[in-house]
Amino acid sequence: MKLPELLAPAGNFEKMKAALHYGADAVYMGLSGFSLRARADNFTEEELEEAAAFVHRQGRKIYVTLNIFPANSDIPLIKEHIALLGRIKPDALIVSDPGVFEMVSETAPGIPLHVSTQANITNYRAAKFWQRLGAKRLVLSRELSIEEIKEIRQHVDIELECFVHGAICISYSGRCYISSFLADRPANRGECTNSCRWNYTLMEEKRPGEHYPVYENDRGTYVMSSRDLCMIEYLDKLADAGIDSFKIEGRMKGINYVAGVVKTYREAVDSLAYRPYRVNEHWIKELAMFSSRGYTTGMFLGAHPDGDYNHDDREVYRMSHELVGIVESVNNGKAVVALRNNLSTGDKINFLSTGLEDRIFEVDEMYDEYGIPVESGRNEETILLPVHNRVRENDLIRRPLKQGPA
Repeated sequence: MKLPELLAPAGNFEKMKAALHYGADAVYMGLSGFSLRARADNFTEEELEEAAAFVHRQGRKIYVTLNIFPANSDIPLIKEHIALLGRIKPDALIVSDPGVFEMVSETAPGIPLHVSTQANITNYRAAKFWQRLGAKRLVLSRELSIEEIKEIRQHVDIELECFVHGAICISYSGRCYISSFLADRPANRGECTNSCRWNYTLMEEKRPGEHYPVYENDRGTYVMSSRDLCMIEYLDKLADAGIDSFKIEGRMKGINYVAGVVKTYREAVDSLAYRPYRVNEHWIKELAMFSSRGYTTGMFLGAHPDGDYNHDDREVYRMSHELVGIVESVNNGKAVVALRNNLSTGDKINFLSTGLEDRIFEVDEMYDEYGIPVESGRNEETILLPVHNRVRENDLIRRPLKQGPA
């Protein structure tokens, strides 16, 4: 069978390289100012051109997001960017606004168009509408169940994509206005403050200063804050429903998250070639290492079958491991490591390398970049570290958090 594409976020060049290194078939990224993650690092025009060349040399695909809801004042600049993208030739543009869709069709007709989840595609008539306009792929609404996806697939022969992992916006298909009111940062133009994750109290207007918590535990309420999506146990059902691309959310997340989640889902997607699909307990354990608010299956299996869509745990975020460094090269049993954290002899680390994920190694010796023995290295320094022969260039080095979940 043809396996679904694994599509990973690329908030910057380093994260893009990590996603490709750990097995993403394609990456998606934002052009600065015109995607729904305006506060991510994103790519300048020059960086985007370099990124496209890098991705294509590896035989992978690159998709660029132009999925804000633009104001009139944005139209001329968007038109200029579309002309630029016509020269760069990404494998697709992800758009949500019908006007932008039409502009791309007119200005750069050779670039395939993917319709963003922001377009709220929740039924097969909407899917047929976008197919008739010439879209190549539809990123389906997060509000759909697997049964509804099956019905859409029966009516269209266009590519279908859905999110399988990452943060969920509590507003309908991400169309949120809370951030605009509370912080004057419009979410639909890429500047969301994640207001739904904040802790709220209640105050009666005639009792100023008397705050009454509305809570399900002693930290307050998280009624607007959902758990993160995780569908790794049900990828076979999504594939059988007709999904062509599995999308991981997280352009704002760190490289540790991107690398680990992509690696885990790569293994899971590859295993779909063998039925019945069997969930490896290691995948569940691995996904628990990264920053999350706990996991849910969202709407895919019906109305909250896991019984807990809202995040209300004592820990705002869970994370068991932190990033230590990135392996830049390996020669004669020593790795050149670009540190992203402090590291000392005696520390215990593990490598995000195939076959080594569960093994803990103690740092017995380390050297500075000139080969002189040292006892420690600091963030952003380069060190030499003896490593196992399975460690590869671009692998990540992690360390269990001493304090447990964050």
